[in-house]
Amino acid sequence: MNDAPLLELLAATAWSVMLAVAPLAFLFLVFQVLFLRLPVTEVSRILAGTLVAAVGLFLFLLGVSLAFLPFGRLIGEAIAALSPTWLMVPFGLALGFVTTWGEPAVRILASEVEEASSGSIHRGLVLIAISVGVAVSVGLGLLRIGYGIPLTYLLVPGYGLVLAVMWFSDKAFVAIGVDAGGVATGPLANSFLLALALGASAGMGGDPLVQGFGLVALIALAPILSVMTLGLLIRWKALPRRV
Repeated sequence: MNDAPLLELLAATAWSVMLAVAPLAFLFLVFQVLFLRLPVTEVSRILAGTLVAAVGLFLFLLGVSLAFLPFGRLIGEAIAALSPTWLMVPFGLALGFVTTWGEPAVRILASEVEEASSGSIHRGLVLIAISVGVAVSVGLGLLRIGYGIPLTYLLVPGYGLVLAVMWFSDKAFVAIGVDAGGVATGPLANSFLLALALGASAGMGGDPLVQGFGLVALIALAPILSVMTLGLLIRWKALPRRV
């Protein structure tokens, strides 16, 4: 068995982690010397946490390369073989929802929203809204791949709808929705779901550069709309009812 590819992957992953973590650690040390002047115990705790984060990031990126990317491609190719083509949509809905439900960045945002709102906006509602939005976007993305729909036919009306709903939404939910679009395109989406789209495109015999890419743009769009819709539903539910 040739271990050279695995060793190269380990080295490349370690180098990527170092490039990501080392500048932040260096900036912290600069601020510590010039401004912060924290106690030695606090500095040691932060540096130890940075080391733990680096190890975790290394293991995650290694897992993505060894499992998520090939698994996503294989699932995408299997879905592309389904007949009729529209059967890709329910699988996309399910995979999009499950992937987002487990996305750490989405859960962190949901918890921070609940904390900032003093519990008035439950994190479970935010998590469901974002997951539903991503599920719809993945379903539409696979539908686009299956039927060769141009990406602009989805993005332009989608952002037009976002701008329209924005006029009626509360400022808080507009801000939460925009951030939700950012966190939804987290490491799981950028690894598994993008690989899923590339695999589906290859399975359909299309050009991966044209059909495979673009799914992340849809994933960033849909949660904005779903979170603002959640805000409108909460406001509607709070309206006084006539007896």
